[in-house]
Amino acid sequence: MAVRFWPELGRYILILLAVAFAILPLFWMTTMAFKPIMEWNVTAQDLTWLPKVWTLANFEFIFTAEYPGINVAIERVAWGPIWASLLIATLGTIFALVVGTFAAYAVSRFGLLEPIGLTVLQLRLFPPLAVMVPLMVMWTYLDFIDTWYGLALIYGIMNIPFSYWLMKTFFDEIPKEIEEAAMVEGCSHWRVFYRVTMPMVRAPLATTGLFIFILCWSDYAVALFLTSKDWMTVPVYMNTLTAAMTGHMYGAKAAMGLIAVIPPLIFGLIIQRDLVRGLTFGAIKQ
Repeated sequence: MAVRFWPELGRYILILLAVAFAILPLFWMTTMAFKPIMEWNVTAQDLTWLPKVWTLANFEFIFTAEYPGINVAIERVAWGPIWASLLIATLGTIFALVVGTFAAYAVSRFGLLEPIGLTVLQLRLFPPLAVMVPLMVMWTYLDFIDTWYGLALIYGIMNIPFSYWLMKTFFDEIPKEIEEAAMVEGCSHWRVFYRVTMPMVRAPLATTGLFIFILCWSDYAVALFLTSKDWMTVPVYMNTLTAAMTGHMYGAKAAMGLIAVIPPLIFGLIIQRDLVRGLTFGAIKQ
């Protein structure tokens, strides 16, 4: 018994250390969001783990551009970037899911375009900054710079490979005999796809959608180059939270960071049941 005790204890200690390491940034951001300016605008030696005085001033600042007690100003409040990120990330996710799902089904069931599978994957492996200059030239010519549809389109294109490879894996796990049985009963290819296959991959589709939404929602580099004013997203907006008197508004950035966690969290909670099934889809075989 004693022989097994120490290895088990060591394993649990390592798990606790890994969990603590993972949640430490979130804990620090949460406490920073509720600190008044005199507690986060100090030297590193004077920082404390918990606020001495809890306040909502940082949240008030990003939504009203007024910080209680001091005269600081920012270019815009958070409502516009939040709306822009929600719209662009949602449309980009839908575009990538639709195109990637149809392409994955075509390759999985009919072998169409299969030789270009790895080529499609390279779109995701390529560093975004490597293609940013020609992309900016193209988007400028098309008048897509600083537009919701321009950014949503590039997010969708960038995430098609991710959607394609995940959904192809899920389609490959579904026996073709199920679809063939439906076709014997008189179903067309489209009806088999819509009424038989898609309900079976609802959970994987939701899981893929969540991952793509997080990628679109959290992107900074592409949005920084392709937006300037009208359609600034949340990650780019956070970088603008500075003031002449205080420099970086760390409390306001932390508050904005907490708000930025909410949409992906809500999305994950909505599809929680499908998320668990999607992550384990095909893991158990007879």
